[in-house]
Amino acid sequence: MFTVENLKQTLQLFKEKIDKNKDYLSELDTPIGDGDHGNNMARGMDAVSESLQSKDPETIQDVFKLTAMALISKVGGASGPLYGTAMMEMAKASATTSDALPILEAGLAGIEKRGNSQPGEKTMLDEWAPAIKAIKTGKLTDAVLEEAVESTKEIAATKGRASYVGERSIGHIDPGAMSSMYFFQSLMEAGVFDE
Repeated sequence: MFTVENLKQTLQLFKEKIDKNKDYLSELDTPIGDGDHGNNMARGMDAVSESLQSKDPETIQDVFKLTAMALISKVGGASGPLYGTAMMEMAKASATTSDALPILEAGLAGIEKRGNSQPGEKTMLDEWAPAIKAIKTGKLTDAVLEEAVESTKEIAATKGRASYVGERSIGHIDPGAMSSMYFFQSLMEAGVFDE
């Protein structure tokens, strides 16, 4: 279940993971993208952090909304619109529930719609979909998240920047799936799934 506190904590943990791994994320992005995923996400999460501190939102919906706006305005490439859309859809869903599953499902649906993509195309969806499936059965673990990220190595990209290199994208982890893993790990660490 989301609370204002655990959502803010999630975003803080996510920011820390992005900051710590931004060079790695950009390295993952170099062979199959623009090589800037880590820097873009770090810039976005700095903006999120500043926005949440200066505006001090009091509802889950407002936290998601401010996060969405900061990401859309500060993150370049596809990541900004995709993460931003996910957060905006989660904001809408959180108007009527604080239950994590339907909120995260709304985020997933937002990414699919905005990116016009499905799991299996070497995108962040290849982390989101298995993570949400595991949440449904109460079996979300770090191992599940890591396995999902690793599995993107085997996929030839058909969507996004990586699709330009097609078959040559095989053997590389998708950077969006990796940053999404940090997001789901942050949700777990902040206790969002602790009943």
